[in-house]
Amino acid sequence: MKKLFLLPLFASVAIAISYGFKPSPIYTVSTPLVLHTIAGPAENYAKYCSGCHGEKMDAFTDRDWKHGNNLNDLMVSIKKGWADEGMPAFEKTFKDDEIKDLAQYILTGIKKTQAYNFDSEPVSSTFTSEKLTVKLDTIATGFDIVWGMGFLPEGDLLATERGGKLYRIKNKKKQEITGVPEVLAEGQGGLLDVAISPSFKTNKLVYFSYSKPKKEGSKTLATTAVMCATLEGNALKNQKIIFEALPYAPTRHHYGSRLVFDGKGHLYISVGERGNENQNPQTIENNQLGKIHRINEDGSIPVDNPFKDKAGKPTTLYCYGNRNPQSLAFNPWTNELWETEHGPRGGDEINIIKPANNYGWPLTSYGINYNGETITDKTQAPGITDPLLYWIPSIAPSGMAFVTSDIYKPWKGALLVGSLRFKYLNLCYLDGNKVVKEEKLLKNIGRVRDVRQGPDGYIYVSVEKPAGAIYRLLPI
Repeated sequence: MKKLFLLPLFASVAIAISYGFKPSPIYTVSTPLVLHTIAGPAENYAKYCSGCHGEKMDAFTDRDWKHGNNLNDLMVSIKKGWADEGMPAFEKTFKDDEIKDLAQYILTGIKKTQAYNFDSEPVSSTFTSEKLTVKLDTIATGFDIVWGMGFLPEGDLLATERGGKLYRIKNKKKQEITGVPEVLAEGQGGLLDVAISPSFKTNKLVYFSYSKPKKEGSKTLATTAVMCATLEGNALKNQKIIFEALPYAPTRHHYGSRLVFDGKGHLYISVGERGNENQNPQTIENNQLGKIHRINEDGSIPVDNPFKDKAGKPTTLYCYGNRNPQSLAFNPWTNELWETEHGPRGGDEINIIKPANNYGWPLTSYGINYNGETITDKTQAPGITDPLLYWIPSIAPSGMAFVTSDIYKPWKGALLVGSLRFKYLNLCYLDGNKVVKEEKLLKNIGRVRDVRQGPDGYIYVSVEKPAGAIYRLLPI
């Protein structure tokens, strides 16, 4: 039998909202307490843990377990957390006996997945949607996490592997490219996005975002940085760092980061708030975390950028109040910059990025914290730009592409977004700037990290291990 306890009204409402329930107007009265139930370990895992560790605990299967994996180790990790690594503390959420039950439940789940056979993988390479059937054409395999993809003018594909390697893929064969920057491949960091200069035919420039390490005493700090380099054969030359997001931080998560050119000489860079929502995303002065930036292709700062420093000089900041932006793409019909970002538990967003706008984090959010605590009771506020769309529960969006190709006529005009959490490709049908319908494509294909439409008009998706592959979608 479930126990009952009293929970403050705002927390109950926040939890209900995070699972898709809309509060009745009755919640606007100042009733201080409501009855709430304590769930068992299976329900607590599904509510509090599965967003990061997988519904089937599949994220546990290849862990190095740096903090131990016996019962006591797990209880300590759940109770106290590991803040610098993105693991929150749950000592205010659960009693000790509930923490023990949850740890035992996780151990049982880990035991069941030790010989994990990835039974959620599709049994066929053909997928049928409402309007189109496609078949997967394997372009390359043998990757861990392909974070970003970029197409060279002649059709070759560049792919970043988060562990720190860059590959050129030609005729379905991959060749490693030397000269990549040193990366801190820990937590969510590593070699991240890649973007090809619009003038590549003449300047041979390639751009990368990555987690750049820096020693400070006995600690290793890191930040999101951008490097450009000339590509000569299969080697990077003349490497130059053109952007470093300050300040450096000890955490290993929420780096962002996507890169996109606007065709007007500007490069846009998304940077996560590095897990410090109380300080970074809403701080404009001397803080570049939790924001979208705009620089010129050579790393200089456009004079018409919206924010200025105390001396009146323009800064790289383009907008602020962002949590962990994982996608950037220009809408080809409106030329507006679209972005997706990870919310907390609930509240992933699609935003249309405008100069100087505040996107709210953490002043407004449709989600709650991973440990169930309320971050904010506001979903809207004066001066805050509302998201175009938000997802509850979180799908962990990553990678985004507008479909302009006649190869996929039933999807033309739609938006594709990868889902890391639920392992599918999300199709958003658009009517102007409104998402009027969504459809799940390539169900259970794996964690979709990036999606691009290539110069050949075909859609390419990168899928994390165990598939560890890049696929091209061929309509049947």
